[in-house]
Amino acid sequence: MSNTTTGSVLRTRFTETFGVEHPIVQGGMQWVGRAELVAAVANAGALGCLTMLTQPTPEALVKEIARTRDLTDQPFGVNFTILPSISPPPYAEYRDAIIESGITIVETAGNAPTEHVEVFKPAGVKIIHKCTSVRHAIKAQTLGVDAVSIDGFECAGHPGEDDVTGLVLIPLTTERLDIPVIASGGIADARGLVAALALGADAVNMGTRFLCTVESPVHQQVKEAIVAASELDTELIFRPLRNTTRVASNAVSREVVARLEEGAVFEDVRHLVAGTRGKQVYDVGDTELGIWSVGQSQGLVHDIPTVGELVDRIVGEAGDIISGRLAAMTRTSL
Repeated sequence: MSNTTTGSVLRTRFTETFGVEHPIVQGGMQWVGRAELVAAVANAGALGCLTMLTQPTPEALVKEIARTRDLTDQPFGVNFTILPSISPPPYAEYRDAIIESGITIVETAGNAPTEHVEVFKPAGVKIIHKCTSVRHAIKAQTLGVDAVSIDGFECAGHPGEDDVTGLVLIPLTTERLDIPVIASGGIADARGLVAALALGADAVNMGTRFLCTVESPVHQQVKEAIVAASELDTELIFRPLRNTTRVASNAVSREVVARLEEGAVFEDVRHLVAGTRGKQVYDVGDTELGIWSVGQSQGLVHDIPTVGELVDRIVGEAGDIISGRLAAMTRTSL
């Protein structure tokens, strides 16, 4: 079902290891990583990931995997986020559902995936682990993951607490690891892809850019808000709690920042940051209803293309940059 049309090909360790055409990943995004988007990414030759915890039960995840397979015959993965919780999701049941559904690529995120690696690897599942620091990336490699996705400070969601941008974090990580590295955070176009490859990465991960595509299952008004926004229109919430999260700047996120800076605790803002409110933003298109994730790369997003158009554009322009502008800068000594 692949609908790729671009003539450019960028072969890396990532494309070879994970069996995809292009070194581009659409990682898991809560409420967004659903069949329509993931299948479109897969059909465009990139790697798409369903978001496990978007599905309320392991049985629902099995159905979403089947629904995705109805839309594509290309490889895709499942994001497996491990979060600290008083009442954790049934991770073992979700894990079994993934394996029994024949998924061969999993993107783990959150806590160290130790026990999950021990189950997934013997089942033939390749694992990408998302990290926000070099030390965590090194640890993930020792656990046996097949690739690491390294999130710079620019990213949406959780950038960690070190505040290191991708320009520094990517080469620091690639020089310390032997496995493929996926650059994440602040990347939305061909320039970002080429820069990441130059910094030593084997692929790029894009969240905000894929959020703003035709197939993204969020309201059109959310996509239009991203196009209209600048790189300055995000907030870092939960900083005093050492659980920093980058989200869209709106009345709700600004109130959360202000109240925590004044000494409030999480319980004081719990009602403001409820996940159900964020889901409503995506469902009804009112960007002021709650907290929703978006990265600084929204400043680079100027349109709402189909996924196929976007991937073709990025890969094609990346080839032009490499063979054109950069090649023209190289001179052979006489």
